[in-house]
Amino acid sequence: MLDAQTTAQPHVIRREDYRAPDWMVPEIALDFDLDAAVTTVHAVLKVERNGSDAGPLRLDGDGLTPESVRVDGREAEYHMDGDTLVVPLDGAMHHVETVVRIAPERNTQLMGLYASGGNLCTQCEAEGFRRITFFPDRPDVLTRYRVRMEADKTRYPVLLSNGDPVASGDLDHGRHWAEWNDPFPKPCYLFALVAGDLAVNRGTFTTRSGREVQLGIWVREKDLAKTEHALEALKTSMAWDERVYGREYDLDVFNIVAVDDFNFGAMENKGLNIFNSRYILADPDTATDQDYDAIAGVVAHEYFHNWSGNRITCRDWFQLSLKEGFTVFRDQSFSADQGSAAVKRIEDVRALRAAQFPEDAGPLAHPIRPDSFIEISNFYTATIYNKGAEVIRMMATMLGPQKFRAATDLYFSRFDGTAATCEDFVRCMEEAGEIDLSQFRLWYSQAGTPRVTASLSHEQGSDRALLTLRQSVPATPGQPDKQPMVLPLKLKLFSETDGSAFGPEQLVLLSDLESEIAFEGVSERPVLSINRGFSAPVVIETDRSAADLAFLSAHDDDPFARYEAMQQLMLDTMIAGVLHGRTDHAPVIEAVANTLGDERLDAAFIAEAVLLPSENFVGDQMATVDPDAIHRVREALRRDLGRSLEGLWRQAYEASRADRFELTPAAKGARRLRTVSLGYINAGGAPDAAGLAFLQFEQADNMSDRQGALGVLANGSSDKRVAALDIFYNRYSDNGLVLDKWFSTQALSGRDDTLDQVEQLARHKDFTLANPNRARSLVGAFSVNQRAFHDASGRGYRFLADQLLALDKLNPQTAAKLLPPLGRWRRFDADRAEKMRAELERILATPGLSKDMFEQAERSLKG
Repeated sequence: MLDAQTTAQPHVIRREDYRAPDWMVPEIALDFDLDAAVTTVHAVLKVERNGSDAGPLRLDGDGLTPESVRVDGREAEYHMDGDTLVVPLDGAMHHVETVVRIAPERNTQLMGLYASGGNLCTQCEAEGFRRITFFPDRPDVLTRYRVRMEADKTRYPVLLSNGDPVASGDLDHGRHWAEWNDPFPKPCYLFALVAGDLAVNRGTFTTRSGREVQLGIWVREKDLAKTEHALEALKTSMAWDERVYGREYDLDVFNIVAVDDFNFGAMENKGLNIFNSRYILADPDTATDQDYDAIAGVVAHEYFHNWSGNRITCRDWFQLSLKEGFTVFRDQSFSADQGSAAVKRIEDVRALRAAQFPEDAGPLAHPIRPDSFIEISNFYTATIYNKGAEVIRMMATMLGPQKFRAATDLYFSRFDGTAATCEDFVRCMEEAGEIDLSQFRLWYSQAGTPRVTASLSHEQGSDRALLTLRQSVPATPGQPDKQPMVLPLKLKLFSETDGSAFGPEQLVLLSDLESEIAFEGVSERPVLSINRGFSAPVVIETDRSAADLAFLSAHDDDPFARYEAMQQLMLDTMIAGVLHGRTDHAPVIEAVANTLGDERLDAAFIAEAVLLPSENFVGDQMATVDPDAIHRVREALRRDLGRSLEGLWRQAYEASRADRFELTPAAKGARRLRTVSLGYINAGGAPDAAGLAFLQFEQADNMSDRQGALGVLANGSSDKRVAALDIFYNRYSDNGLVLDKWFSTQALSGRDDTLDQVEQLARHKDFTLANPNRARSLVGAFSVNQRAFHDASGRGYRFLADQLLALDKLNPQTAAKLLPPLGRWRRFDADRAEKMRAELERILATPGLSKDMFEQAERSLKG
């Protein structure tokens, strides 16, 4: 089970080739004799012919060898077609039994049944169940599961599976057994099993109909105290889903298990969610505020999947955004309700622009409903998740709250218990929303980020302003010509004289290549606020001046638009510096000063608004990325902001100091602003900056303050840098999740020697590619450090390729997800582009390459 199999030309799966299953499996009984070295799996499938096709039963496998195959109690004829078990069958219904043996401790791919920290657990999405037993491994085969597990009671005292517990008992020779039953039909990718030595934090939740649900967060004994936040987040999300969507939980038990070795963030298996431990474990000493927020968001996301993913699943994997885009939208809305909605929207848009916009602009661009794939794991992307959520958000905006709720109610009612499609969802939006979404459906089939040019004119002395909007969708691989999209744009006009608005906010649906909108009663030149709340996932280009942007950053009544104006002002200033050598920083300095001094704003918003756009985002706006120039210009602006506003930064820093740790929105915002202020004080070259950072590092009573100070020190050259890194390492060397922070902090450093440091860290005794979190903390973090990764020598590219080739032999899925930075080679100068391309070619030419890596590398070269 170690080696991934690859052919010279892997099979391409196309959406247009979909056909319904020849055989359905309404019931399955699974018996596991569990052991890390050898686990025996006995499966009994009740199979029923689906339709009139007379074809044989084909059961998917991956690395499995059948020890026994029986049909209706008798030995059966069968043959293997590659990894597929083929059983000729007559008639309409049979019981098919298979027996296989698997080796969980040798399963480094972490797909199927594998060992993690002495425990056994599963991950079956997307196609991991075929690594456990032979089965039609596709999401449109819905099955009721009975699961019996037997294991050594000392090594595996806890035995968990989907659904509700049925019975358990002891056996001879120190062994025991447990049986679970899931009454709801589900696809096999939602199967889950956990066996191990685990402790539990128990709780209860009473549903709106009065049923009491038993809740459990299962972890290692030493981590039990770090689970309370996750348990409370689960209860809060259950109540929120009842209140906002009318969705009640349907089983008597809901369990979550945290494991250290996991390819994803978490998995929504019915009644038994399995989580990467980073999204469960938290206490003030080891988790940042961002970690706390992520835990609440991911717990909610996986719980919400119970309806948007489990009760209604995908017909095929091309419909992946049906469950993921909708559920991301739901978890984003939940998180916005728990704190600052404005800050949450800023964070979500920043994530979209950091990951999805570059994806849309590169060789791996694809629609949220792809047309083909070689390996489905490669399509668990920002496009499917984040852009998919934005598409749902646009429909919610166009329908309005009441009609959107009616549409989701219709969707849940109509398709409960089925495997549905994106089209099914959109049709419910149309029917309940009384709206025609024919053209809007292009969002599901066209890749690329639309660009909108907005030009506002006003003739002096008139009472009329005219807004001209033009849209274009750039060509993407396989889609050279695009049709105009439906873009819901929220607009408002302001008076630059007194900041008042010329009328209320308007929602404009731009559906043509060009459109003109007239505004009456506009007595003076207005200032345009557009795409308020980021109502459409587009790039906006306007003729607004620096003065206009500064005005909006101080006066716009939409928090996101206010933030956006500041970001655009900063971005325009830096691009002018890179392309033309301009160094006029005064407008940015004044705008930031106004924001820092505005007592009406909360600290969390201020912290987001005054942050400069990242070096990667600046590069995304340029035809040819110049990493060194971008770094130089951005650091110069940071330095000027730090020096010119040092007094305000120190005032904000001191005002944000707290006597004790609290996990409230206000306290989190204060900590965020404190670290941002410290960063600017340091950037300005204040002589006491390193000492101030080190004092915060030493005195911190929480990880947010401590890691924030460490990040400032790690970017500098003070002797306190090495001391802080050593102290941090020695304090947390036995905590894998915190040690990941130690690796990533150094990998993201802006120092000249970061590449040297990363190469050394890859040889550190605590670095391993076998753990996905650790691989991402160093290799993944380094690859998004634009200046260090794109070192002109090409060493950064060679380092990444070497690490990916080594990781591909262990865990192809994780390796393939770290390859995209190399695929952006067309955006760089000829020398860098050639070096990046050479590494992609070296990867593609490597014998035994997994199909995961093959697909990513080939598309990156050809796209």
